[in-house]
Amino acid sequence: MSRSTVTALPFGLTEEQQTISAMVRDFADTEIAPYALDWDADHHFPVDVIRKSAELGMGGIYVREESGGTGMGRMDAALIFEAMSTGCPSVAAYISIHNMVAWMIDKYGNEEQKEKYLLPLVSMEHLGSYCLTEPNAGSDAGALRTSAREDGDHFVLNGVKQFISGAGSTDTYLVMARTGQDGARGISAFILEKGMEGLSFGANEQKMGWRAQPTRQVIMENVRVPKENMLGDLGQGFKIAMSGLDGGRLNIGACSLGGGQSALEKAIDYMGERQAFGTELTGFQALRFEVAEMQTKLEAARALLWRAANAYDAGDPNTSLLSAMAKLTATDTGFDVANRALQLHGGYGYLTEYGIEKLVRDLRVHQILEGTNEIMRVIISRKSTGVG
Repeated sequence: MSRSTVTALPFGLTEEQQTISAMVRDFADTEIAPYALDWDADHHFPVDVIRKSAELGMGGIYVREESGGTGMGRMDAALIFEAMSTGCPSVAAYISIHNMVAWMIDKYGNEEQKEKYLLPLVSMEHLGSYCLTEPNAGSDAGALRTSAREDGDHFVLNGVKQFISGAGSTDTYLVMARTGQDGARGISAFILEKGMEGLSFGANEQKMGWRAQPTRQVIMENVRVPKENMLGDLGQGFKIAMSGLDGGRLNIGACSLGGGQSALEKAIDYMGERQAFGTELTGFQALRFEVAEMQTKLEAARALLWRAANAYDAGDPNTSLLSAMAKLTATDTGFDVANRALQLHGGYGYLTEYGIEKLVRDLRVHQILEGTNEIMRVIISRKSTGVG
């Protein structure tokens, strides 16, 4: 079955949005998908291909045009990351993280910071990493212990950040560190550069999935950071960190939909080629019903994600609630569809060459990051009931 018969109709999308989605899907089909299995097997971070995406404006998707970015909205980003993830969710998810760093510098940075750090990020001459999580501070981000002690014209940073995408291979690190009291109000944000004395990286983690991007600890031992590298105001770091969550949840949901869409397309193609008991697999009604359910679940999750993305762009006060719902639904759905697609492949789905088991491995972590899906249920229940 051709891709066009599987992919959702562009209901509610502008002609420009349809063009953007098609352009990014073409990039994913030609520049990412043919190499994704090799990158996964070799644990290769395709920096050259990531930088090539900057030619399409992928280095500053929602950075304002006056700051050098593309100036698109979160609905546009949802389309972009879904299309990109059909080639490789790991690569697309890293580009999402890079864009979070660029957006935060655009939103909270001063003109000097934008000129020095934002412009190279937008062009992808430099790549960015976001450093919030610590070994003992994941969902409870307000409990982070990395310290930033004032010393003359500098802050001296000490601590360890955990599970940092791109670490060691990227250039710009947005680090949340404690400058004051315990809790959220004592956290500030800093821009660090690779090569600063005392900044080092742990070993590349051996992961179940997301092998096409490195994941390392970021280790700070008496790193002297100029005061002008503080992003925003003293004590504003937690607010800055939280401001990126709704968008991050939409993006990872979109990446899940793209991975699930790719898995569904692979399954339908396989069913049209594989025969059992003298007929193609598509001739078995039970298997067609399985495809029908997979397609319906993807479309329903996509509709909720688009609802949440449009709410974000419109400044809807329910954006955080809708983003949590969309992240929960899309990440669960993407993983479920990929897992079902593996089952439809039978034993071949368990082999690396078909690309299905990679999608299952890549999409599993989406239910954990950007706030675990258990935390999404906490958010939804609190905002729905006013209790907790």
